[in-house]
Amino acid sequence: MQEYERFTGLLKGPATEILFLPRDDATGLDSIYVRDAVVVSDRGVVLCAMGKPQRRGEPQAAARFFETAGIPIAGWIEGDGRLEGGDVVFLGERTVAVGQGYRTNAEGIRQLRQILSDGVDEVIAVPLPHWKGPDDVLHLMSLLSPIDVDLALAYSRLLPVPFRERLLSRGIELLEVPDEEFETMACNVLAVAPGRCVMLSGNPRTARLLQGAGCEVRTYEGKEISLKGSGGPTCLTRPLLR
Repeated sequence: MQEYERFTGLLKGPATEILFLPRDDATGLDSIYVRDAVVVSDRGVVLCAMGKPQRRGEPQAAARFFETAGIPIAGWIEGDGRLEGGDVVFLGERTVAVGQGYRTNAEGIRQLRQILSDGVDEVIAVPLPHWKGPDDVLHLMSLLSPIDVDLALAYSRLLPVPFRERLLSRGIELLEVPDEEFETMACNVLAVAPGRCVMLSGNPRTARLLQGAGCEVRTYEGKEISLKGSGGPTCLTRPLLR
């Protein structure tokens, strides 16, 4: 609890309201990683369909919370579709990149594209590598964290070349995470505002990269809430206003 309280303390500010999902018997310990069950759009939230079977109850639990809070639901991923929020990255207001791997499939991406069609011009499917296999957690946001409209943190060794070139062609500068800090989730960084970052401690080289690019960096200890469950600061949060 101390780690979690320290982490949420870093998020607090005069313009920030933190909401907590209530306890729900349909969820397990993984539900601490709230980003994965939901995608946020201008039309409302999209409830995902989890690729990990043990997490299948999380979107329904989140839906009950959103209905009570009066937050509109734009749609659900249904049937054979699989989609986890950690695979979804907005590149500007009208372009979305979605990782396609063991947690998100082509049908899930197709449904998301349809749900977002009124407000998004392009949904880019990004093939993800096998890496450590289907039992590991590898989302697109494991490899890419937007920091500002023209700045992102990336682990390019695992990014597809066409997608990486697409990022560069959009004028996005990529700060490259060093190999020795990838396993400690240095690439998973939460921008609470443009250029204001929250990241796991123990990644000094990546922190210096961000600071050298003019970013403010705040860190937290996450041995229990992040490293054990392979969920960094982006995973632990689901921003509701973009």
